[in-house]
Amino acid sequence: MKKLYISTVAATLLLAASCKTDFENSTEDVVVTSGEANFSKYIALGNSLTSGYRDGALYSSGQAESYPSMLAMQMKLAGGGEFTQPLMPNNVGGFIGIPGFGGKYNLALVDVKDYTGAVTGKTLSPVQANPAAQLDVIGGAGKYFGNMGVPGAKSFHLVTPGYGSAANLAIGAANPYFVRFATSATTTVLADAMAQNPTFFSLWIGANDVLSYSTSGGTNSTTIGGVTTYTTATDQTGNTNPATYKSNDISDPNVVAGSIKAVLDGLKSKGATKGVISNIPYVTSIPYFTRVPYNPIPLSAASASALNANFGQLNTALTSLGQAKRFVTLSSASSNPVLIIDKSLFDIAPYLPANLKMYGQARHATSEDLILLTASGVIGIDPTTGLPPAPTSQTIGGVTIPLADQLVLTKTEAAKVKTATDAYNTAISNLASQYGLALVDANAKMRELNSASGILWDGVKYTATFVTGGAFSLDGVHPTGRGYAIIANEFLKAINTKYKSNLPMISPNSYSGVTFP
Repeated sequence: MKKLYISTVAATLLLAASCKTDFENSTEDVVVTSGEANFSKYIALGNSLTSGYRDGALYSSGQAESYPSMLAMQMKLAGGGEFTQPLMPNNVGGFIGIPGFGGKYNLALVDVKDYTGAVTGKTLSPVQANPAAQLDVIGGAGKYFGNMGVPGAKSFHLVTPGYGSAANLAIGAANPYFVRFATSATTTVLADAMAQNPTFFSLWIGANDVLSYSTSGGTNSTTIGGVTTYTTATDQTGNTNPATYKSNDISDPNVVAGSIKAVLDGLKSKGATKGVISNIPYVTSIPYFTRVPYNPIPLSAASASALNANFGQLNTALTSLGQAKRFVTLSSASSNPVLIIDKSLFDIAPYLPANLKMYGQARHATSEDLILLTASGVIGIDPTTGLPPAPTSQTIGGVTIPLADQLVLTKTEAAKVKTATDAYNTAISNLASQYGLALVDANAKMRELNSASGILWDGVKYTATFVTGGAFSLDGVHPTGRGYAIIANEFLKAINTKYKSNLPMISPNSYSGVTFP
């Protein structure tokens, strides 16, 4: 597979022109010491962010630039041992022939397609490749890996027996990535970590406990046998049994805290009392939720007038039913809001004629709503053809018909995500203090990346802007190699501060940026 690395020339020129680092610790003339830590056996636990997942897949060259592998490289300078990863068999990712998942699991490497839409203009739209190989089992009795990041894992999955059982795939109770490297069908991620008798660990888990809800637009889905059904997701407050969760539920904060504590207790029982743990960024500040604006619709004066007449009638109907108006007055401008479904609204469909029932819980989006990256391939498209609409078309995605519920995270749904994330992070901070661990504030670093100023390294600016910001890969969720290097430096800083070590920082500019298949 041929890949084109962008910004490499520009970064090289900037590096040559600048001798000043904008990070706190220089990588030059560092006397490397382990301080109070012992890095001889380092293991990393977590989810896709730990595994090196990016571009919508776990693939071998991406794994080579996982943040744990970067940490292990610096730890080796201070007495660290060998660090192994369950490398994928190819550079595409994904699996075919997986029972219970429509024959394949996880989408493979993301491409970015340009198309010219009659309404939205030229837009970047992610397109998935087909998985490249059958599931290959490389684990088994006595086979251990230092990087134990499992894409898709939620906090409680780390302590769930059978999560690595191939027999459980058909019922959705196992994860193919853990099936690949689990030591047995009955083990847990934690048990396999404990069996290695680590001297130092990193733990970054909990993002998927809100991410799956967020990336599905606040809908709940269950996929068994290749059939996906969606229902409205509900908060899990009071439900402390993960076995009853649907796949996209927000995990109860007590479950997340209890699962992380169980991991820490298990590691401590094997003498691993020193490590680093990270909190959870607000997932709603990553490109997947910020790339597509809420108001990307340009309209002519004639189109705006015609739409306003229709939406005005709907607003009149709403008023007669004692409901607030939901539709704005559109204008002949390039920044009109998209139509969305908001399941928190009173459903007026029973009071509407058949051709208008789609507007039962519809409204125009506001700046507080988040339009998902996947909507970029739908907005301004005729849903019956998948193409830009013909001049006479009356069906245009996000303009005359609402976007599907799973393409939008409404302000109400986004608030639920923030509330859960805050609860998770409070628990993680308390546990870091209770167990005497180094703490990474990934949430603060994500907010910094999402700011206009971004983060600088030797003159190269990194932001959370989709594609051009350099820190996030084509899936809009996971970092590039450079983004993972920024994360690795935050872990290194936290380790050095807590354990009086002096592990050198690494240069994000030395790693790969955005890649196109």
